[in-house]
Amino acid sequence: MFESLSDKLQAVFNKLGKRGILREEDVKAVLREIRLALLEADVNYKVVKDFIDRVREDAVGAELSKALNPAQQVVKIVHQELMITLGEPGRLELRGHAPYILMLVGLQGSGKTTMVGKLARHLRATGHFPLMVAADTYRPAAITQLEVLGRQLNIPVYSDHGKTRPPDICVNALEDARKRGSDVVLLDTAGRLQLDDDMMAELEAIRSRVRPIEVLLVADAMTGQEAVNIAQGFHERVGLTGLILTKVDGDARGGAAISMRAVTGVPIKFLGTGEKLGALEPFHPDRLASRILGMGDMLSLIERAELAFDEAQAEEMERKLRKGEFDLEDFLEQLRQVRRMGPLDELLKMIPGVGKMLQGADLDKVEAEKNLKYVEAMILSMTKEERRNPRILNASRKRRIAAGSGTTVQQINQLLGQHRQMQKMLKQVKEGKLRGLPRLF
Repeated sequence: MFESLSDKLQAVFNKLGKRGILREEDVKAVLREIRLALLEADVNYKVVKDFIDRVREDAVGAELSKALNPAQQVVKIVHQELMITLGEPGRLELRGHAPYILMLVGLQGSGKTTMVGKLARHLRATGHFPLMVAADTYRPAAITQLEVLGRQLNIPVYSDHGKTRPPDICVNALEDARKRGSDVVLLDTAGRLQLDDDMMAELEAIRSRVRPIEVLLVADAMTGQEAVNIAQGFHERVGLTGLILTKVDGDARGGAAISMRAVTGVPIKFLGTGEKLGALEPFHPDRLASRILGMGDMLSLIERAELAFDEAQAEEMERKLRKGEFDLEDFLEQLRQVRRMGPLDELLKMIPGVGKMLQGADLDKVEAEKNLKYVEAMILSMTKEERRNPRILNASRKRRIAAGSGTTVQQINQLLGQHRQMQKMLKQVKEGKLRGLPRLF
């Protein structure tokens, strides 16, 4: 989401990096460009003004470190101030007597119903027993959508296809949760195309009757400045306790993510990073600030890897690597696990320095995914014996595999060449012969 803003800020820092020392006139010029970059990214004007004032004060009055060049000095200060603007990381307040009620609110189309499923999945993974409640009786198929999510996740859904009013549905669902032994209740309330009194009155009635421990606004980060106005409107009427930003993987300017916390004073608790039910991240201001500045996000990458990679499989892979074994079946399994972590271009940008290296590169997501599917198809078209011992692949076998996978013999040769290079590298690492690397095993 922050590609445009990151590119502009990187250009500013690159100019500054050519300076020998950090002078006051340099700071003024840089702050002017940073201000323009933030405004173009749709960051709220008052937020930009306060942010620039703080950076100016820190940059001009700071005792400069001899270890950092001017660009690094400013990056460090901007990073610190971005973290302050984004606020402390918000966490779900699950305290007191269960069941804990989480009420999700938002405009229609913000991804609220899907977010109920994502949160339920996240809560179950952390040891809770959630119940999802279909309290949106206005949008066609909203109840059905939540029931389908419930079946996919194997998480119960309370729904009423009759003429019961949403506040009554929520009260009845709370009683159902107690009977089931569910300790968290997630209310999927109705959205509207715009803020209106009837909608707000209904939400106020639900809040009054079930007294949720959390009222979470699900806001589409791609709506820009309007998202800030929406957050203020909901906060004034129902008293928000947290924000969840969806579609942060989109191509928007990203200003809403920076503005909403500063304007409303309500903490950001989660980021929706994709359409899949596992695409939900707890909010970390330091990580988001690093992404905005094009510095990568290794911690989030590691957490995605931990979720995608099975521990037993990882141990078995380590055993094989120690013995110098890595056949095409292993290659296929590793490929599938990496794909479960998310789009390749997104993963690459989380690695510090890679985002800058890719700046201006034409990274075709569709082409990359298509190539991975071809690799998978080629390996699946082989017999088990061929996968475990690729050296037996002669010309006739390769022609058969090419025909079965919709590829060419040349593509198969490329795959086998890459596999041989990987085996050779693993052998060198194992023997400690790869220059600059320690002996690992």
